[in-house]
Amino acid sequence: MSGKLFSAQSVAEALNCLKTEIPFAIWETFYVTVLSTALAVVIGLPLGVLLVAGEKDGVLPLPGWLMKLLNAVINLLRSVPFLILMIMVFPLSRLLIGTTVGTTATIVPLVVAAFPFIARLVESSLREVDPNIIEAAASMGATPMQIITKVMIPESVPSLLSNVTIALTTILGYSAMSGIIGGGGLGQIAINYGYYRYKYLVMVVAVIVLIVLVQIFQSVGTALAVKSDKRLKH
Repeated sequence: MSGKLFSAQSVAEALNCLKTEIPFAIWETFYVTVLSTALAVVIGLPLGVLLVAGEKDGVLPLPGWLMKLLNAVINLLRSVPFLILMIMVFPLSRLLIGTTVGTTATIVPLVVAAFPFIARLVESSLREVDPNIIEAAASMGATPMQIITKVMIPESVPSLLSNVTIALTTILGYSAMSGIIGGGGLGQIAINYGYYRYKYLVMVVAVIVLIVLVQIFQSVGTALAVKSDKRLKH
């Protein structure tokens, strides 16, 4: 097996793919991952805030039935495996993008899969904020929106950045799976070459590049989280 994997023909094919297809595939993967994460944050951040602020003893209490509905929807979407979710949202992808195939079309299922995950991560980050700080702001006459935007979110920025980094690397993994439905990027190269054409060295190269991208995203996210943490500043 190893002899076939590193045969002269396999190495030549891998090098050719590395020069001709991998660079654009990296861009497609980066584009889809970052844009999907940004859109998921736009949806998931407010939902995560509502999950905390909307509780009975929160700063912006919401009706109990609404909180139960919100939690149920988030839990439902989180429980659906991504491959099945991709197929389920085909009609939505066709409605918004006009097609279900291609790099841009995969952004829709990625966002649908990611925003409930991000909402839970945001909820976790906001629960780490010291309640005494919130009470102090409320006692000074701050409105619920002021407490949310000027106390809760700023105080949880380091944790939020760490959690968004986790979401980013998770979405990167999802984007690779989207290659099964013609999503483009490194995932499609790994599937087209490694699975359909049995050119496993090309698949290995694509996986290694994905690992490198994960490391880059994780390192940048961790550095930003550490830099924003006031507790580490003297």
